[in-house]
Amino acid sequence: MNHPGKCRHLHGHSVKAAISIEQETLNEQGMVCDFADIRECVETYIDQHLDHNFLLHKDDPLIPALMENNERFWALDEHPTAEVLSKMIFQHLKETGFNVSQVVLWETASAYACYRED
Repeated sequence: MNHPGKCRHLHGHSVKAAISIEQETLNEQGMVCDFADIRECVETYIDQHLDHNFLLHKDDPLIPALMENNERFWALDEHPTAEVLSKMIFQHLKETGFNVSQVVLWETASAYACYRED
């Protein structure tokens, strides 16, 4: 909503994410953490909340029609941009105990957003 360009129209993306985790020391296996642990955490979050879900701003006028038709959607407080989605993934990783330093989310091969907290 409120976007002046073609992205104001309903559309979706298949995205790619790059997640950076930092630690001052390595674990007993010589790693910051196991990539499989990060993948499992992120995949679970994506499967439960983002994948095959209609992400909308909470004020979107389509919400009543989606509710009436029992369609799956998630009404967000912010517009569901790549920037907001990278922030959501970042915060989920942080809440689950990963020392995440940044999440980069690509919408296309040349368009990406990065979220980090300084």
